[in-house]
Amino acid sequence: MPDPIEFRGAGVRTHPEGRILLEPLDLSLTEQRVCVIGANGSGKSTLLRLINGLLLPTEGAVAVHGNDTRTMGRTVRRSVGFVFTDPLSQLVMPTGREDVELSLRTLRLPSGDRRERAGQVLRRFGIDHLADQSSYDLSGGERQILALAVVLATEPRVLVADEPTTLLDLRNDARMRSLLAGLDQQVVFTTHNLDFALESERTLVLDAGRIVFDGPADDAVAYYRELCGCAPSPGQ
Repeated sequence: MPDPIEFRGAGVRTHPEGRILLEPLDLSLTEQRVCVIGANGSGKSTLLRLINGLLLPTEGAVAVHGNDTRTMGRTVRRSVGFVFTDPLSQLVMPTGREDVELSLRTLRLPSGDRRERAGQVLRRFGIDHLADQSSYDLSGGERQILALAVVLATEPRVLVADEPTTLLDLRNDARMRSLLAGLDQQVVFTTHNLDFALESERTLVLDAGRIVFDGPADDAVAYYRELCGCAPSPGQ
Protein backbone atom coordinates (compact mmCIF):
# COMPACT_ATOMS: atom_id res chain seq x y z
CA MET A 1 0.00 0.00 0.00
CA PRO A 2 1.69 3.24 -1.12
CA ASP A 3 0.15 5.45 1.59
CA PRO A 4 0.01 3.59 4.91
CA ILE A 5 -1.78 4.28 8.17
CA GLU A 6 0.77 6.26 10.16
CA PHE A 7 1.05 7.08 13.85
CA ARG A 8 3.55 9.87 14.42
CA GLY A 9 4.24 10.12 18.14
CA ALA A 10 0.50 9.65 18.63
CA GLY A 11 -0.67 9.20 22.21
CA VAL A 12 -3.83 9.67 24.22
CA ARG A 13 -4.38 10.97 27.76
CA THR A 14 -7.71 11.51 29.48
CA HIS A 15 -6.63 15.19 29.83
CA PRO A 16 -3.25 17.01 29.66
CA GLU A 17 -2.11 15.75 33.07
CA GLY A 18 -4.40 12.73 33.22
CA ARG A 19 -4.18 8.99 32.88
CA ILE A 20 -2.38 7.66 29.80
CA LEU A 21 -4.66 5.54 27.61
CA LEU A 22 -2.07 5.05 24.87
CA GLU A 23 1.62 5.83 25.12
CA PRO A 24 3.00 7.94 22.23
CA LEU A 25 3.88 5.61 19.39
CA ASP A 26 5.38 5.67 15.94
CA LEU A 27 3.84 3.09 13.68
CA SER A 28 3.27 2.47 9.98
CA LEU A 29 0.62 -0.08 9.01
CA THR A 30 0.90 -1.32 5.43
CA GLU A 31 -0.18 -4.96 5.66
CA GLN A 32 -3.54 -6.12 4.32
CA ARG A 33 -4.53 -7.77 7.62
CA VAL A 34 -3.37 -6.26 10.92
CA CYS A 35 -4.56 -7.55 14.29
CA VAL A 36 -4.29 -5.94 17.71
CA ILE A 37 -4.46 -8.13 20.82
CA GLY A 38 -4.18 -7.45 24.53
CA ALA A 39 -6.09 -7.54 27.79
CA ASN A 40 -9.17 -5.43 28.43
CA GLY A 41 -8.07 -1.86 29.09
CA SER A 42 -4.73 -2.30 27.30
CA GLY A 43 -5.51 0.39 24.70
CA LYS A 44 -6.73 -1.70 21.76
CA SER A 45 -9.97 0.19 21.14
CA THR A 46 -8.20 3.51 21.69
CA LEU A 47 -5.69 2.64 18.97
CA LEU A 48 -8.44 1.63 16.54
CA ARG A 49 -10.53 4.73 17.17
CA LEU A 50 -7.54 6.90 16.32
CA ILE A 51 -7.46 5.45 12.80
CA ASN A 52 -10.72 6.95 11.61
CA GLY A 53 -10.77 10.02 13.82
CA LEU A 54 -13.42 8.80 16.25
CA LEU A 55 -10.76 9.78 18.77
CA LEU A 56 -8.05 12.38 18.22
CA PRO A 57 -4.57 12.02 19.72
CA THR A 58 -3.82 14.37 22.60
CA GLU A 59 -0.22 14.45 21.34
CA GLY A 60 1.33 13.61 18.00
CA ALA A 61 -0.69 12.84 14.89
CA VAL A 62 -2.35 10.05 12.93
CA ALA A 63 -2.57 10.08 9.13
CA VAL A 64 -4.44 7.73 6.79
CA HIS A 65 -3.20 7.73 3.20
CA GLY A 66 -1.56 11.07 3.86
CA ASN A 67 -4.64 12.67 5.44
CA ASP A 68 -4.27 13.88 9.02
CA THR A 69 -7.21 12.79 11.16
CA ARG A 70 -7.24 16.13 12.97
CA THR A 71 -7.38 18.43 9.95
CA MET A 72 -8.88 16.08 7.32
CA GLY A 73 -11.31 14.14 9.47
CA ARG A 74 -14.15 14.06 6.96
CA THR A 75 -11.85 12.76 4.22
CA VAL A 76 -10.45 10.11 6.57
CA ARG A 77 -13.91 8.90 7.59
CA ARG A 78 -14.88 8.51 3.95
CA SER A 79 -11.96 6.13 3.41
CA VAL A 80 -12.09 4.27 6.75
CA GLY A 81 -15.13 2.24 7.79
CA PHE A 82 -15.56 1.24 11.46
CA VAL A 83 -17.43 -1.82 12.75
CA PHE A 84 -18.22 -1.76 16.48
CA THR A 85 -18.34 -4.74 18.82
CA ASP A 86 -22.08 -4.25 19.39
CA PRO A 87 -23.84 -3.85 16.03
CA LEU A 88 -26.89 -2.23 17.63
CA SER A 89 -24.72 0.80 18.34
CA GLN A 90 -24.63 1.53 14.60
CA LEU A 91 -27.91 0.07 13.30
CA VAL A 92 -30.22 3.03 13.83
CA MET A 93 -32.96 2.78 11.21
CA PRO A 94 -36.17 0.71 11.40
CA THR A 95 -34.89 -1.89 8.89
CA GLY A 96 -31.63 -3.15 7.48
CA ARG A 97 -32.39 -1.83 4.02
CA GLU A 98 -32.88 1.66 5.44
CA ASP A 99 -29.61 1.41 7.37
CA VAL A 100 -27.72 0.61 4.16
CA GLU A 101 -29.52 3.40 2.30
CA LEU A 102 -28.60 5.82 5.09
CA SER A 103 -24.94 4.87 4.69
CA LEU A 104 -25.19 5.43 0.94
CA ARG A 105 -26.45 8.99 1.38
CA THR A 106 -22.83 10.07 1.80
CA LEU A 107 -22.36 9.22 -1.90
CA ARG A 108 -25.15 11.67 -2.83
CA LEU A 109 -26.97 9.12 -4.97
CA PRO A 110 -30.61 9.65 -6.05
CA SER A 111 -33.06 7.81 -3.78
CA GLY A 112 -33.89 5.22 -6.44
CA ASP A 113 -30.24 4.44 -7.02
CA ARG A 114 -29.67 4.18 -3.27
CA ARG A 115 -32.44 1.62 -2.93
CA GLU A 116 -31.15 -0.44 -5.85
CA ARG A 117 -27.60 -0.36 -4.57
CA ALA A 118 -28.72 -1.23 -1.04
CA GLY A 119 -30.35 -4.35 -2.43
CA GLN A 120 -27.11 -5.27 -4.20
CA VAL A 121 -25.12 -4.83 -1.00
CA LEU A 122 -27.52 -6.98 1.02
CA ARG A 123 -27.42 -9.72 -1.62
CA ARG A 124 -23.61 -9.63 -1.63
CA PHE A 125 -23.60 -10.45 2.08
CA GLY A 126 -26.37 -13.03 1.81
CA ILE A 127 -28.86 -11.13 3.96
CA ASP A 128 -31.24 -9.68 1.37
CA HIS A 129 -34.03 -11.85 2.82
CA LEU A 130 -33.68 -9.84 6.04
CA ALA A 131 -33.75 -6.44 4.35
CA ASP A 132 -37.12 -5.32 5.68
CA GLN A 133 -36.89 -6.76 9.18
CA SER A 134 -36.13 -4.77 12.29
CA SER A 135 -32.57 -5.13 13.58
CA TYR A 136 -34.08 -6.12 16.93
CA ASP A 137 -35.67 -9.18 15.31
CA LEU A 138 -32.33 -10.46 13.95
CA SER A 139 -29.89 -12.81 15.62
CA GLY A 140 -26.56 -11.51 16.89
CA GLY A 141 -24.78 -12.94 13.87
CA GLU A 142 -27.26 -11.42 11.42
CA ARG A 143 -26.92 -8.04 13.10
CA GLN A 144 -23.12 -8.11 12.91
CA ILE A 145 -23.15 -9.08 9.24
CA LEU A 146 -25.70 -6.33 8.56
CA ALA A 147 -23.46 -3.82 10.35
CA LEU A 148 -20.55 -4.96 8.20
CA ALA A 149 -22.68 -4.55 5.06
CA VAL A 150 -23.72 -1.04 6.13
CA VAL A 151 -20.10 0.02 6.64
CA LEU A 152 -18.84 -1.52 3.41
CA ALA A 153 -21.70 -0.17 1.28
CA THR A 154 -19.68 2.97 0.53
CA GLU A 155 -16.58 0.90 -0.35
CA PRO A 156 -14.03 2.42 2.06
CA ARG A 157 -10.36 1.61 1.46
CA VAL A 158 -9.81 0.54 5.07
CA LEU A 159 -12.03 -1.41 7.45
CA VAL A 160 -11.46 -1.11 11.20
CA ALA A 161 -13.28 -3.75 13.27
CA ASP A 162 -13.34 -3.71 17.08
CA GLU A 163 -13.76 -7.30 18.28
CA PRO A 164 -16.19 -8.15 15.46
CA THR A 165 -16.73 -11.77 16.56
CA THR A 166 -16.98 -11.35 20.34
CA LEU A 167 -20.77 -11.66 20.57
CA LEU A 168 -21.08 -14.44 17.98
CA ASP A 169 -21.65 -18.17 18.27
CA LEU A 170 -19.27 -20.61 16.59
CA ARG A 171 -21.08 -20.71 13.23
CA ASN A 172 -21.40 -16.95 12.90
CA ASP A 173 -17.86 -16.46 14.15
CA ALA A 174 -16.64 -18.59 11.25
CA ARG A 175 -18.92 -16.77 8.81
CA MET A 176 -17.72 -13.33 9.91
CA ARG A 177 -14.07 -14.37 9.73
CA SER A 178 -14.63 -15.76 6.24
CA LEU A 179 -16.28 -12.53 5.08
CA LEU A 180 -13.43 -10.42 6.48
CA ALA A 181 -10.82 -12.69 4.90
CA GLY A 182 -12.40 -12.21 1.48
CA LEU A 183 -12.40 -8.41 1.50
CA ASP A 184 -10.21 -6.32 -0.79
CA GLN A 185 -9.91 -3.62 1.88
CA GLN A 186 -7.07 -3.33 4.34
CA VAL A 187 -8.50 -4.66 7.61
CA VAL A 188 -7.30 -3.67 11.08
CA PHE A 189 -9.07 -5.54 13.86
CA THR A 190 -8.95 -6.39 17.54
CA THR A 191 -9.90 -9.74 19.03
CA HIS A 192 -9.62 -11.94 22.10
CA ASN A 193 -9.84 -15.00 19.83
CA LEU A 194 -6.22 -15.99 19.31
CA ASP A 195 -7.11 -18.34 16.44
CA PHE A 196 -8.61 -15.33 14.68
CA ALA A 197 -5.48 -13.30 15.45
CA LEU A 198 -3.40 -15.95 13.69
CA GLU A 199 -5.18 -15.11 10.43
CA SER A 200 -3.45 -11.71 10.26
CA GLU A 201 -0.20 -10.85 8.53
CA ARG A 202 0.96 -8.69 11.41
CA THR A 203 -0.11 -8.60 15.03
CA LEU A 204 0.47 -5.94 17.66
CA VAL A 205 0.39 -6.84 21.35
CA LEU A 206 -0.67 -4.04 23.69
CA ASP A 207 -0.13 -3.93 27.42
CA ALA A 208 -0.98 -0.98 29.66
CA GLY A 209 -1.19 1.39 26.70
CA ARG A 210 2.12 0.34 25.14
CA ILE A 211 2.97 -1.84 22.15
CA VAL A 212 5.11 -4.57 23.71
CA PHE A 213 5.36 -6.77 20.61
CA ASP A 214 4.96 -6.12 16.89
CA GLY A 215 5.52 -8.91 14.40
CA PRO A 216 4.20 -12.03 12.67
CA ALA A 217 0.98 -13.42 14.10
CA ASP A 218 2.46 -16.73 15.33
CA ASP A 219 5.20 -14.98 17.28
CA ALA A 220 2.84 -12.32 18.63
CA VAL A 221 0.33 -14.86 19.92
CA ALA A 222 3.11 -16.88 21.56
CA TYR A 223 4.42 -13.71 23.22
CA TYR A 224 0.94 -12.77 24.45
CA ARG A 225 0.34 -16.22 25.90
CA GLU A 226 3.60 -15.95 27.81
CA LEU A 227 2.77 -12.42 28.93
CA CYS A 228 -0.51 -13.71 30.36
CA GLY A 229 1.12 -16.74 31.94
CA CYS A 230 -0.77 -19.02 29.58
CA ALA A 231 2.09 -20.46 27.53
CA PRO A 232 1.70 -24.21 26.90
CA SER A 233 3.71 -26.48 29.13
CA PRO A 234 6.70 -28.33 27.64
CA GLY A 235 5.57 -31.35 25.67
CA GLN A 236 2.06 -30.03 25.03
